[in-house]
Amino acid sequence: AALQENLDKKLFGQHLVSKVVVKAVRGFLNNTNAKKPLALSLHGWTGTGKNFVSKIVAESIYKRGLQSKYVHQFVATLHFPHAHSINLYKDQLQLWIRGNVSICPRSIFIFDEMDKMHAGLIDSIKPFLDYYELLDGVSYRQAIFIFLSNAGAEKITEVALDFWRNGRTREDIQLTDIQNALSVSVFNNKNSGFWHSTLIDRNLIDYFIPFLPLEYKHVKMCVRVEIESRGYTVDEDIVGRIADEMTYFPREERIYSDKGCKTVDAKLDYYYD
Repeated sequence: AALQENLDKKLFGQHLVSKVVVKAVRGFLNNTNAKKPLALSLHGWTGTGKNFVSKIVAESIYKRGLQSKYVHQFVATLHFPHAHSINLYKDQLQLWIRGNVSICPRSIFIFDEMDKMHAGLIDSIKPFLDYYELLDGVSYRQAIFIFLSNAGAEKITEVALDFWRNGRTREDIQLTDIQNALSVSVFNNKNSGFWHSTLIDRNLIDYFIPFLPLEYKHVKMCVRVEIESRGYTVDEDIVGRIADEMTYFPREERIYSDKGCKTVDAKLDYYYD
């Protein structure tokens, strides 16, 4: 219930995300006989809410959320920076996951910047995501894996723009309109950690979740929530000014914010010191 409430209250313009994440996480947590871990792959431009959603999922399971010792975050450019060390990273990753799931079967692993991860590295965790009852005496079936990536964002925008140009609302977009094209796009993207990945090939990722690019009205929603979270009364003049300072694409139509809500926080500092 808290997961649904937080997404409804704080995530804007992402009807697909809210529906799929709540359904997937709730169903998985209520399943006493899961056949494999839950694997969610979140895709979209920067600032559309991917990190935010992984944070809310963690908070819905653990009181301390991302600060919990059972939630583990990996950032590709920080934890796996060097291509020549890929074999070392594979070994370390397997040991880390095995060790933590042994301590807590309901561990959560979040992999950020999948689009910057070296191809082939993520395949080292394939055994943990597969349909095994036990691996060396350890069951991974209660674990949750969340992957965050900008890869596939172009494909998502393409679908959203088609709907817009045909006079249909973004809320008309269904998961079936995007999911298959998205998984193929990510699989074939050479600049993605999922390039030709066995995780996709073997259908081990349960949901590819598209984050639609945010429109002007969604940016304004983000600004209002941020102002309120700082304890100020919402000033619509400031809301409009910050939304107007953002840059939008495509160049002709200027529908979508190219940084989503990413820089809202920093822009507010200018108005509220």
